[in-house]
Amino acid sequence: MSVAVILGSAFGEAALGDQALELAKVPTRHGEADLFRYPSGGEDAYVIFRHGVPHRWLPNQIPYRAHAAALQVVDCQALLVTSSVGVLDPELPLDRPLPIGDLLMPDNRLPDGSACTLFATPAEGQYHLVLDEGLISDALTGQLEELARQEGLEPAPRSVFAYTPGPRNKSAADNVFWSRVGAQINSMTVGPELVLANELGIPCAAVGVGHKYSGPGQHDRLERAAMTDSLVTGRRVIETLATAFLEGARPVPFGNRFYHYE
Repeated sequence: MSVAVILGSAFGEAALGDQALELAKVPTRHGEADLFRYPSGGEDAYVIFRHGVPHRWLPNQIPYRAHAAALQVVDCQALLVTSSVGVLDPELPLDRPLPIGDLLMPDNRLPDGSACTLFATPAEGQYHLVLDEGLISDALTGQLEELARQEGLEPAPRSVFAYTPGPRNKSAADNVFWSRVGAQINSMTVGPELVLANELGIPCAAVGVGHKYSGPGQHDRLERAAMTDSLVTGRRVIETLATAFLEGARPVPFGNRFYHYE
């Protein structure tokens, strides 16, 4: 069994910290995917750069199905999904780990408009994903929070994350809507990765780091220079969390079920 981390737009080189990563091209029925082996975690720790290396895919171009299928090939049993996020809840801090406790993705679609599932067409053995625990593993999130504290990064309370497909930014009215339906943080990714990984029986944790406040009345809270500094700080936080997870996380039991009609 292996552990893995998905990294976002702040990462576009095949390295994490001072570790050079080894590329492994993984063929899947959804296309070839690039996994990068993390050496200090042994042969069973992997990184996915969701936007490619070098950075080339916009959020609507990411090969989500291929990435998920590649994680199944290497028997991933502990996945950490990361993202820089906009913060809708003014009580949440910037530049600190924001563990995700639940997902708002009511339309359940990939950016191309198709259903967010690996069963895009009828297939033998297809099933429903039954969410007993939810899309986020409580046990794996607990590991993430403890690893963060060991690195001197105090995590904030778990947040509700809204998947807001890109590549355009959210309008002010969009952010008012998401705030009113209960979202506390949002970004253009994460949601499809959580859904597809769970559909393959992969336990997931997810974490954001806020780089700006984007809730109602909060747009001008940070000047551009301060936002740039926040993005740099956020990258360091995510890098620290990802490294700690790859080296210290342990697989956990899958908390959901599959329902087969046959």
